[in-house]
Amino acid sequence: MVGSKRLDLLGKGVFARNDLRKQKYKSSRYKNKTLPLIDLSLGSTDLLPPSVVLQAINQSLLKPDSSSYCLHAATRPFREAVTAWSEKRFGVRVDPDKEVLLLVGSQEGTAHLPLALMNPGDSGLILDPSYPSHKGGLVLADAHIERLLIKPDDGWKPDFSSLTKTQWDQLKMMVFGYPHNPTAVVGSQSWLQEAMDFGVNHQVVIAHDNPYVDLALEGDAPALLLCDGWKECGIEFFSFSKAWSMGGFRLAFAIGAEPLVTALRNIKSVVDFNQSLALQSGAIAALSKAIDWPNNVIEIYKDRRDRAIDLLENIGWKVPVPSMAFYLWMPIPSWAKSRGWGDESLSSKLLKDTGVSLTPGSGFGVGGEGWLRLALVRPVDELEEAIARIASWWNAHS
Repeated sequence: MVGSKRLDLLGKGVFARNDLRKQKYKSSRYKNKTLPLIDLSLGSTDLLPPSVVLQAINQSLLKPDSSSYCLHAATRPFREAVTAWSEKRFGVRVDPDKEVLLLVGSQEGTAHLPLALMNPGDSGLILDPSYPSHKGGLVLADAHIERLLIKPDDGWKPDFSSLTKTQWDQLKMMVFGYPHNPTAVVGSQSWLQEAMDFGVNHQVVIAHDNPYVDLALEGDAPALLLCDGWKECGIEFFSFSKAWSMGGFRLAFAIGAEPLVTALRNIKSVVDFNQSLALQSGAIAALSKAIDWPNNVIEIYKDRRDRAIDLLENIGWKVPVPSMAFYLWMPIPSWAKSRGWGDESLSSKLLKDTGVSLTPGSGFGVGGEGWLRLALVRPVDELEEAIARIASWWNAHS
């Protein structure tokens, strides 16, 4: 069967490539197959959601309508809960009928928004490196993709002023997100305001992916909702996956300018329905009864971060201290580079020889080449075991 040109442009994503390698590792082909896999390649947490969330879902599952199709009108209780959360969390009042939309994960929002707003050939801007769905949505929309390279020497800060007036005028949309995945940098509110100002001045849609808004380990996480101009051409995506440990439930939402939310809603009405009302009950409980839950999660990730960095430094691996929970963004050591190993080959070798799976940075764009992402999604003792395996391998090869 012949695939589409879009499929060719998408290629095989980094998580799919890693999945194949992990399956191969677990097969009988490797002599060290007795070492259990320690998967630190996905931001899929080992932590349970708040008990009030699970209780709400469990109670709602017994209701007949929990297994029914859910159209937009039935999501109003959820959208009202988002409105109350937004006012309490940010001091921003939003309209539940015009400015809020339930999503099947924030990834759905970033992937589908370009289909709703862009014509083939329109230009869209992403940061490089960036989360894969930022590029993927533009590819699916047949957009022309511009990349703004962000660099470690600049603290991974985007230099929006490096784009000329002509470039801004040609853009239809920009997709980005801080706190930033994969670099684990929280970022600054001023960075978002600068992007929003450019968006308003040049009529560019500013789409901000913000699933880590409650997971800043250092400083305050920025939000597009706190920027002047978002009601004109801004939209922001929030998720329950990280702060409330609900990734597998695929629950998220968008808050944004009415025309943008309406356009995305129209796309959703064609390609999918909404999540079960039972799952929405859990999300409502998270927003209304467990709004402070992320504070507990932050302390856990801070402990994991600090312990992992200490152990890595003991073997000589200098890793920047992330200001955001969930990840370490790790430069390839110079001795590995001298052997000609890039991030993809190094992550493959580590998996094959140690059973520890990390994510190659180039999977997030050329700006991620030479980096590895480690997800702090296992208990401290498992992180210690993973780094102990890496240490033995490191000492044997460096």
